[in-house]
Order: sequence, then C-alpha cells, then structure tokens
Amino acid sequence: MPVQFQIVMFAIVAAVLLFMLYNVLGKKVGRQPQEDARLPQPAPTTGGAPAAALTPGVDAATAAAVAGLKARDPAFDPARFVEGARQAYETIVRGYASGDREALRPLLTPAVMTSFEAGIAAREARGDREQTEFLHTPRADLELATVKDDRAVAKVRFLAEMRSTVTPVEGEATTEERRTAELWTFERALGAADPNWALARVEPASA
Repeated sequence: MPVQFQIVMFAIVAAVLLFMLYNVLGKKVGRQPQEDARLPQPAPTTGGAPAAALTPGVDAATAAAVAGLKARDPAFDPARFVEGARQAYETIVRGYASGDREALRPLLTPAVMTSFEAGIAAREARGDREQTEFLHTPRADLELATVKDDRAVAKVRFLAEMRSTVTPVEGEATTEERRTAELWTFERALGAADPNWALARVEPASA
C-alpha cells in the first residue's frame, strides 16, 4: 500500500475519533457555571501556587478567603469540611423534623438551638409528628470560608429535594415533596479543644 494512501487513511481515522470524542465530552452534563451565575476569574497566588488549585470547585475570591483561613488554621481541609457539612445538614434536617433535641444540640449554636426548640415545642403542642427523607443526596457548595476575630466562619449553599410527611394528632397524614435552597453558616472557635463546627445561621438562597 502506498505511503501516501496510508497517511490519508490515518488522517481520516483520527478525524473520526476526534469527532466521537467531541460528541462525548462536548455535551453539557449537570449544573453549568452560568447556572451558578459565576464566571472563572484569574486565581490569586498563595506561596507561589494558585489559591484556587488548593480549593477545586470554588471561585478565586472564595479560594483566596480559604487561603486566609488556612493561614490561621492549617488543618482546615475544604473538601473534608464540605462533606462534613453535608452530613451535618442531613442530620439537622432529620433531627428537627423528628424533634431529636439530643442529636441537634452539639451541632447548633445556643441561639439556633433556642430557635429550633421553639419550633419543635410548637409542633409538639399541636400533637403533630413529622418525618423527612431526602430524595437525593443534597448538593453542597462552599460559598465562604474566612476568619472573624478568633472564629472560623464558613458558609455552605445547600440544594436539596426532600419529602416530608406530617401526621396530626387527629386526621390523615399529608405528604409534601419540595426543593430547598439555603445558605448555612457554620462557626467554630480557633484554637479551641473542640474542633467541631456549629450551625450559626440559616438563610434562603437562590436555586
């Protein structure tokens, strides 16, 4: 077979493979950057390395803030923190629904615990029982991680789909499925013996 003909054949095969690869990788899968209203920004550098490289999945401003927190708390691991926050989120949502005060207490600041206890007490006074389950694993995105005075502060944006069933003392149970978008702010004291974070604030977020 002539050499020229072999070259042409290899070129055709390569073009076909590149086209197939584009069809697979070029498709939009999952949540896109524009859906989060975020655009990539030039990453600041920390110690000669891009700060964003230390915190994959966050924008440059958040990465710079995380770098500032790590300067005060070298043990802070953004990925591990987000996974722990997701687990705390599920525990708190289920604990509030079931009225499990003992499960909630170590995960909340005193102010938030007081607020949650008021809601639980009101539901108990009505005689209602509630059960909540997640339809999918909640999505958790780190929005902020910084230091205020001697406290580490981290804000996580949660997107979740859940099903709640409320059973009144009299009457039939009602079930509701809903999607929620919230910003949860966690805090902990730097240098404290207790390394755990506590929920300090809940506010609505855009979906």
